[in-house]
Amino acid sequence: ETEKSDKPSPPLDVSVAFPQATPASVFPPSVSDYYRFDDLLSPEEKTLRMKVREFMEKEVAPIMAEYWEKAEFPFQILPKLADLGIAGFNTEGYGSPGLSITTSAIANAEIARVDASCSTFLLVHSVGMLTIASCGSEEQKQKYLPSLAQLKTIACWALTEPEYGSDASAVNTTARKVEGGWIIDGQKRWIGNSTFADVLVIFARNITTNQINGYIVKKNSPGLKATKIANKIGVRIVQNGDILLKNVFVPDEDRLPGLNSFLDTNKVLAVSRVMVAWQPIGISMGVYDMCLRYLKERKQFGAPLAAFQLNQQKLSLMLGDIQAMTLVGWRLCKLYDKGKMTPGHASLGKSWITLRARETVALGRELLGGNGILADFHVAKAFCDMEPIYTYEGTYDINSLVTGREITGFASFKAPEMSKHSRL
Repeated sequence: ETEKSDKPSPPLDVSVAFPQATPASVFPPSVSDYYRFDDLLSPEEKTLRMKVREFMEKEVAPIMAEYWEKAEFPFQILPKLADLGIAGFNTEGYGSPGLSITTSAIANAEIARVDASCSTFLLVHSVGMLTIASCGSEEQKQKYLPSLAQLKTIACWALTEPEYGSDASAVNTTARKVEGGWIIDGQKRWIGNSTFADVLVIFARNITTNQINGYIVKKNSPGLKATKIANKIGVRIVQNGDILLKNVFVPDEDRLPGLNSFLDTNKVLAVSRVMVAWQPIGISMGVYDMCLRYLKERKQFGAPLAAFQLNQQKLSLMLGDIQAMTLVGWRLCKLYDKGKMTPGHASLGKSWITLRARETVALGRELLGGNGILADFHVAKAFCDMEPIYTYEGTYDINSLVTGREITGFASFKAPEMSKHSRL
């Protein structure tokens, strides 16, 4: 209200924030690709990147703010999302596309560039697929994966519990062997897709071996209840839920034979951390693209906002962060492909990238001024969506400690026990 100018500036037309009908073949490279990351990609990877971008800008961008505001999932996008053939990263055969982790990561970033919730939905679904593909029996793969790959059925992945988030291995949900199967009892929390998932991958402690095992629980199983978690400030389109399992029977054929301890679970977590690290890259790309357009179009004091030094400095800082994040993410994928990625690599990538992305979207919110708090302008929504991503799949602190343990040889997760005679 205190700004002065010769004439009022026209408002930014948010309908062109993401082009709505441009053919993929003529899409220009993202303005955030300053160091030409695209040159490192194969022709097939470039083609898929543009295909995903076109889908997101045409089908999702026009409706994302509405569904984000309502905290509802747009099920109508699933058939066309399935047509992209990107569900099930690092999963081959059984109807899955067999994409490399690099290709999957690029596709995930392009989805997150427009909407982080959609990328989270697909990531959770794909982690469920990956668990079945890597730990399931041949019969389980044939039974579940083809439908999941086509998004005709949806998966969720349930490890986190109400009392245990960062301490992920402290699973209280139990599995008791009975004739013909298992009885599952316990609770899970923050499980994406859980309110509508057809296939729930549940982690429970085998009370005989005291090891964490994996089980496939089907939707509408007696004793299974999933309740939506309300009032989230970020990734609102994702339907996170509380899961209650009370005397749920799982037949022997739905126990995952290759998941016999938390070490097996960690193998899946390492892959998912790489994929989650690419979400903030995509979010940051979208924020930067929007900010650059906005600053060029909006005028104050008789000049475009892009002409002011402070704004240019912020844009340069955002752009530098994006280049660094992208190259770290790309290197993570290559290390994984060569079998050289360690848990510390994955954790450092996830923690550092989310830290830089948090800075990037905060600068973007500043650059848009008052409009930076409106979901219509994409940046405010992205700003809120970064908060849960900074926390889930291992908080910044926990992932830093995983890397710290690897580089020092000392585990520092648990606080030292206090002496019985301590004056404290």
